[in-house]
This record gives sequence, structure tokens and C-alpha cells, in this order.
Amino acid sequence: MPISNDPYSLDDLAKELGRDRREVEKAASRGRIPGRKVAGEWQFHPSEIRQWLEQAMRAFSDDELLALERSQKSVEINSDLPISQLIKPETIAVPLEGRTKRSVLESLVEVAGRTWHVWEPATVLEAVRAREDALSTAYDYGVAVPHPRNPLPQVLGESVIAFGRTSNGIPFGAANGSLSDLFFLILCRETRSHLQVLARLGRMLQQPEFTEGLRMAESPDEAYRVICETEEKLS
Repeated sequence: MPISNDPYSLDDLAKELGRDRREVEKAASRGRIPGRKVAGEWQFHPSEIRQWLEQAMRAFSDDELLALERSQKSVEINSDLPISQLIKPETIAVPLEGRTKRSVLESLVEVAGRTWHVWEPATVLEAVRAREDALSTAYDYGVAVPHPRNPLPQVLGESVIAFGRTSNGIPFGAANGSLSDLFFLILCRETRSHLQVLARLGRMLQQPEFTEGLRMAESPDEAYRVICETEEKLS
């Protein structure tokens, strides 16, 4: 989504979500999408929409995620294989060191830093921890997707994804109290890339063999192969 904080109109938001205008209006009228009417016209604040999206897309169908992914295509990353482009074998740790939420985040930022695109690791870590403190990024089936609340173009040379699997599950804040052992750190330079990546990763996580394959991988190269093969099936 654009950096501008100007409110979206109903037509703007429908375009950003890749949805039919009537569908979006119905959802807003029922309170399912945060917005308000001003002089009889719907207005939606970009930051509220992004916060809503990051939570709501966990329950999106593959078609809904695909529509969002297509609407958020970024010139910065490959629209066909965004995950495979941003993650490398060197940004994968199997196993990932960490027994607490804090130590896992520290280890993930360190792994992402192997690319030399993370110019200020302390700034990135602080931003990721602040996002987790505000609202956990843990899903209910052992996966967490930590990321900063806002893009960090000033401290990233390029967008980066790091993946790690801990030897044991740890408490990471999943709504159902389940433990997390699979972690994807998403560090994007701009919002459109961020949402495109989250939508694509959401689609991959809906593939039953994906998380199973990641848990069986015995090396970073094996985990990388599972990630790339799963994404290629969606293209």
C-alpha cells in the first residue's frame, strides 16, 4: 500500500484488496473492516487497514490471499517467487538457537544479518520486539512470522527473509496457547512488498506438506528446498 496516510475511499480499498467494491462495502457495514463514514462516504485509514489485514489474512482463503497478493505486486521483488527471492540458504538456521521469545528474535536478526543487508541489527531487533509486544505474530499451528510494524528502508540494503526452526516449541503468544517452533522473520523495505510476502507465505502455510517438510528438514539446504518447491507449486 502507498506510504501516504491519506484515507482510502471505498474504491481505493477495493483495489488494494483485489476485491469487489460491493463485497468491501458490505464487510465495512458489518464492522468486519475498520472504517468510518464521513459526509456519507466511507473512509479507511491506511495504518488501521494494514493492522487489520495482518490479523485477518490468517483466516483468508487461498483465493482471498491470491487476490491480495496480486493487488500488492511490488517492483522491488519477483512477483512470481517473492519468498524464494528473499530467502537464501544462508538466512536459514536449522536448528535455530533460542529457548525464549527474546532469544529467538535475537537469533533470527543475526541470521538475517548474514546477507549484509541488515545495516543496523539493533534497530531491527527493537522494531521487531516492539511489534511482538503490541500483538504476537504467532499462528495457532506452531508458526510465527515476526516483523516490524512499519517498513525499515533506512536500515535495510534489500528486503530479507530469515527462517529458523527451534529444537523445541516455545511460548510465542499464539491465541490458543500452542508452542511455536517455525519462525519466518520478514524484513521488507516497503509496505507493498511486505503485504505481498505475507499473502504468499499465508498461501504456502495452507499447504499441509509445507510445515511437515520444514519440521523434517535436517539442514538449511533441505529447508530451502522445501520452501522453494512449495512456492513453485503455487505459481
